[in-house]
Amino acid sequence: MFAKLESLERKYLELEASLADPQVFNDQDRYRKLAKSHADLEEIVTLFRKHKALTNDIEENKLLLHDDDSDIREMAKEEIQKAEAQLPEIEHQLKVALLPADPLDEKNTILEIRAGTGGDEATLFAADLFRMYTRYAELQGWKVEILSQSDSESGGFKEIICLIAGNRVYSHLKYEAGTHRVQRVPVTETQGRIHTSAATVAVLPEADEVDIEIRPEDLSIDVYRASGAGGQHVNKTESAVRITHIPTGTVVTCQDERSQHKNKARAMKVLASRLLAAERDRKNSEVSADRKAQVGSGDRSERIRTYNFPQGRCTDHRINLTLYSLEKIMQGELTPLVEALATAAQTEALKAQAE
Repeated sequence: MFAKLESLERKYLELEASLADPQVFNDQDRYRKLAKSHADLEEIVTLFRKHKALTNDIEENKLLLHDDDSDIREMAKEEIQKAEAQLPEIEHQLKVALLPADPLDEKNTILEIRAGTGGDEATLFAADLFRMYTRYAELQGWKVEILSQSDSESGGFKEIICLIAGNRVYSHLKYEAGTHRVQRVPVTETQGRIHTSAATVAVLPEADEVDIEIRPEDLSIDVYRASGAGGQHVNKTESAVRITHIPTGTVVTCQDERSQHKNKARAMKVLASRLLAAERDRKNSEVSADRKAQVGSGDRSERIRTYNFPQGRCTDHRINLTLYSLEKIMQGELTPLVEALATAAQTEALKAQAE
């Protein structure tokens, strides 16, 4: 591990020297790339230097343990104990920092939320989840763009798909994929009984052109008249678009925009991200290529998280974490959940690395 850290520190110093070169500064594209590489290494190099400083302190104070002055010996002993107490945590942080980075963590994210079991209450819960993620995005300084939505008569969403753009969006949201279950008294319930409903969430890294190739001959594109709300526009213009990726059978529809070209562009964006996610899942053998393992069936029994409103409780079943701050969570304060899930994933990765 320490040989790898020495190598990274040398690279960091080389980048530092390059950034100080006036010729590099004049080439802004190169300068930005080098500056990003330098920034990416800064945290781990800082940790490594802190580890080296503590190790040096220990060695220097060990020499003082043989001093004639008893006060100096006692002081050296205390300094050694203090430094040795800090080392395990820093070594753990270094191991985590050395884990292979997920190349998709920097990506923007396409978030898909669909109502599952529970009728109208499930569509209202899907809308609540969308608001929760939207508020979380606002707190992070991200931008949210709705790509497609299907409203329910009760004011919820049968389905809503959005693009969330910003700094390392996918790294924050990738553990949100799965079935989310809600337990509460619906507004339509007259006898005060608690109902259980569900909604599924899919989290897809936004695909760039270089990430995945989509051949025109592999696509079947249909246009048709939009349905639903829309006033005079509805049923007069064939602006809705349905794209089928023939090799995989993946189908994406979009009818929210009045322009057929805009609907096609949005549908292609969603299609590319679904294909990228499916290809990654196939390679990792973590979930099936048709995304069923990620989002589940929407059944109540399949869940990653339960939101219990009567108890003000949110439980993530994957890491057995229960927080009694449901109101704050629904207002977008997801950081405790996001950080706990990331820590659990890091722990599992460290275990796998040690085996």
